[in-house]
Amino acid sequence: MAMQVGGDDEGEDAVVSAINTTPLVDVMLVLLIIFLITIPVVTQTVPVKLPNERNQALQTKPENIVIAIDKDGNMYWNVTRIPDTNALFEKLKVEAVKVPQPEVHIRGDQTSRYQAVGQVMVTCQRAGIAKVGFILEPPPRG
Repeated sequence: MAMQVGGDDEGEDAVVSAINTTPLVDVMLVLLIIFLITIPVVTQTVPVKLPNERNQALQTKPENIVIAIDKDGNMYWNVTRIPDTNALFEKLKVEAVKVPQPEVHIRGDQTSRYQAVGQVMVTCQRAGIAKVGFILEPPPRG
């Protein structure tokens, strides 16, 4: 930044072509300070304790029902093939009135369509099954 004092023949009405950046720097510093103060206030979250990952080996009880769904969408009650959701519903209605009610474990093939798994879940809900779970392969450790 240069400043000229007198000695020019153009007089007082001459146009100054230099840009004064001091006000710009002042405004930018004020904005920086405002952002540094307000960002920690905005990013606060509610303190909660998140659950830790647990992978327990599940002991399958003999009274639990395992429904398997293969890659083609065929349903199996333990190892017996079920022809459609109506037959599954009839079998689940019989199991739903037992005390204690058995759990339903769904084993879905990785390449099966979500629609087949969803139909089994809806059928369990319609039959009145309270506990439905999924049997998954745990992720590798390490």
